[in-house]
Amino acid sequence: MAAEGGEKWILTVTAQTPTNIAVIKYWGKRDEDLILPINDSISVTLDPDHLCTTTSVAVSPSFTHDRMWLNGKEVSLSGGRYQNCLRELRSRASDFEDEKKGIKITKKDWEKLHVHVVSYNNFPTAAGLASSAAGLACLVFSLAKLMNVKEDHSKLSAIARQGSGSACRSLYGGFVKWIMGKEQDGSDSIAVQLTDEKHWEDLVIIIAVVSSRQKETSSTSGMRETVETSELIKHRAQEVVPIRTIKMEEAIAKRDFPAFARLACADSNQFHAVCLDTLPLIFYMNDTSHKIISCVEKWNRHEGLPQVAYTFDAGPNAVLISHNRKAATLLLQRLLYYFPPQSDTDLDSYVIGDKTILKDAGIHEMKDVEALSPPPETKDNTQRNKGDVSYFICTRPGRGPIVLTDESRSLINPETGFPK
Repeated sequence: MAAEGGEKWILTVTAQTPTNIAVIKYWGKRDEDLILPINDSISVTLDPDHLCTTTSVAVSPSFTHDRMWLNGKEVSLSGGRYQNCLRELRSRASDFEDEKKGIKITKKDWEKLHVHVVSYNNFPTAAGLASSAAGLACLVFSLAKLMNVKEDHSKLSAIARQGSGSACRSLYGGFVKWIMGKEQDGSDSIAVQLTDEKHWEDLVIIIAVVSSRQKETSSTSGMRETVETSELIKHRAQEVVPIRTIKMEEAIAKRDFPAFARLACADSNQFHAVCLDTLPLIFYMNDTSHKIISCVEKWNRHEGLPQVAYTFDAGPNAVLISHNRKAATLLLQRLLYYFPPQSDTDLDSYVIGDKTILKDAGIHEMKDVEALSPPPETKDNTQRNKGDVSYFICTRPGRGPIVLTDESRSLINPETGFPK
């Protein structure tokens, strides 16, 4: 018998986990099964108020097999990555007792009990915004709470890594380093927090969502092809990234934005150069991505010091990091000048997240966007690229995962154990 208290009980936990964006990129594995990288990486965690995964997990003796629903659709949990995470968590589960509900689960019971997982991303899935990182981190974090796993976050990060490499970095807020490790079993390939989200509070992040469509080449297959065919990736992993990682850690510790921006832009560019050095070629960025880079580079050159850093993960969407709120306001004005919305678009849905930056930019309605003047660093006849960007998300560095104690926020019906 899995537990006392009859066969009708359902136990649930709901958690919220942020996504993260790498400023020193992870690209390439030395072990495909354990997801062990060929280089260290560093990321910034984004504010979960704007980009996050919410996951509810439930366990009941009435469940017949493990099941999962993502963004309203049932998905299979039979894949090796999900199974690795479930196996690792079940092996670390502890006894659990809820006297009020009359539920008692022993460590051995967890091996036989099945779980239901309901997960929702409040941002595009598989479009290069690290949705798998937030999703797998939330899966591991919520199940660890449900199963009374006693491991600390660094140990949990090693489990999350086996589901999605970047997921290990979403178990912390602020700036996070994923240590590649050297051990064959991956025991030392873990995430560590470099600084919390309050260390560099001045930073403001604007994401230009160029496309929310699923990318043509998945990160998994792209990495494999790069490692197998690119000469540049060897130089990057062995010579460039080790030095760049040390310099990035120093820039973050000192809040040295010019150094941070130069390193982040250079690493993003080299990551995409490695993709172009892959056979067959991998194109993640598109013409709009390149126009955004041009906009940022022109402004940074005009000012003499970097105002904004850009970084692109495996997709066309730009993550633009401003050194303070004033720079973010000027950046948003530029972005809306170069990339105004389609005429039938509502401004409220075109700029989401922290909308106060819109007010700081003096933009209250669509006519304010139309009235924007060309930035001083551009020629007066610069083309405006209406409709090239789907929408913008204004955000900031954010905290790590939390348990949501308000039961009304659960995605699972407590009576049935199925999605609400």
